[in-house]
Amino acid sequence: MPLSSSSATSDDRNYSQEIQQFVAELAQNPDREQVASEIEVLQSIYGEDAVRLWDGNGNGHLEAGTIRYQVILSLSPPHEDISVSILISVPPTYPVSSPPQLQLLSRYIGAFGADSNLFGSILRTFISVNGVEWATDTVCVFDGLQNVLEKCTTWYQDRLSTEMAGKLLREDQKEHTQAAHTTSSAAVSQKLENEIPELEFAPTELPAGVVLYVADPILDRKSAFVGRACRISHPSEVPLVLSYLMSDRRISRAAHPIINAWRCQVGSVLHQDNDDDGETAAGGRLAHLLQILEINDVLVVVTRYFGGIHLGPDRFKHINQAARNALDLGGFLDTTEASKKHALKGRKH
Repeated sequence: MPLSSSSATSDDRNYSQEIQQFVAELAQNPDREQVASEIEVLQSIYGEDAVRLWDGNGNGHLEAGTIRYQVILSLSPPHEDISVSILISVPPTYPVSSPPQLQLLSRYIGAFGADSNLFGSILRTFISVNGVEWATDTVCVFDGLQNVLEKCTTWYQDRLSTEMAGKLLREDQKEHTQAAHTTSSAAVSQKLENEIPELEFAPTELPAGVVLYVADPILDRKSAFVGRACRISHPSEVPLVLSYLMSDRRISRAAHPIINAWRCQVGSVLHQDNDDDGETAAGGRLAHLLQILEINDVLVVVTRYFGGIHLGPDRFKHINQAARNALDLGGFLDTTEASKKHALKGRKH
C-alpha cells in the first residue's frame, strides 16, 4: 500500500534545515542573538540532526516568547547506543535574568522506564545544589545538558547493576531448585561413586568442619565479583574446597572461577600459595592482602563473571574488595583487630 503524502512528509522532514532557518530568524533580533549562537554551538557539538525544533504541544516552537527545542543525547560510553531526548525551554529573559528549563522527554532509557526522581532532578537542573550554577547574562544550556547526561548515564548504570544482581539471585534459586529435584537420583549417584576410583571422583561436599562464607556480589559495568572465604586447618583441604566450588556450574562457567590465596600454620611452619586462575597477578594481590592483614588458616576465593566490558585496573580493586568482604563476613577481620589490640596492650611504653 503506498504511503500517504502526509506520512512521506513526516519521514522526509529535514530537522537540520528547520533549525537553521529558525536560527537565522533569531539572529535578526539583537535580544535573541546569544540564543541563536548557542543553538549553533550545540549543533556543532552534538550533530546537526541532534538539535530539533519542538512543537509537541501543538502550539509551535515559539509560544509567548518562550523558545522550545529538543536535543537528542547519547549516553556516555560504553552505553553510547542508548539515547535520551531533552526539551529545552528558553524564556524571553534568558540569558539576561532567567535560566532555561530542561525536561526529560524520553519515557524509557534503554529498557527501563524513567522514574519521577529522574524527571524531577532534570527539571531542577538550574535551581538545585546538585545541578548547574547559573549566572546572569551567561548562556548555560550546554553545561545543563552535560549535567543531565551524567545523571542519565549513572541512573542507567544503576538499573543495569540492579538487574544483574536480580539475575544472579534468580540463577542461584534455580540451581537450588534443580538440586532438590536431583535428590531422587541419590542411589544412582552412590553406585557411580563406588565404581569410580576415589581420587578421580570430584567432591560434592565441603571437607568436614569447613564453613564457606559468601559475600554479596560487587557489580560494575556488567561484570560481577563474588568473594568467598573459609577457615582451613591443613593445606590438604585447599584442593578439596576448590574442587567443591568448581563442581557448581554457576561458578565453573565464570571467566575466572577460583582466583584464590591461602595461608595455613602447621606447627611452626607457615604454608601459603595463590592462583591467578587466568587473571594475571590477581592471586598475588590476594596473597598480599592476607599478608598485610596477618590472617592465617584461611582460604579466600574470588569468582569474576566478565560482562563484556574491560574494567582495566578497577578489576583488581573489586577483586580485593570482594575478598575483604568475605573475610569480614566470616569474622576473620575481627580476629585480626583483636590480635592487634592485644599486641598494643602488651607493648611497653
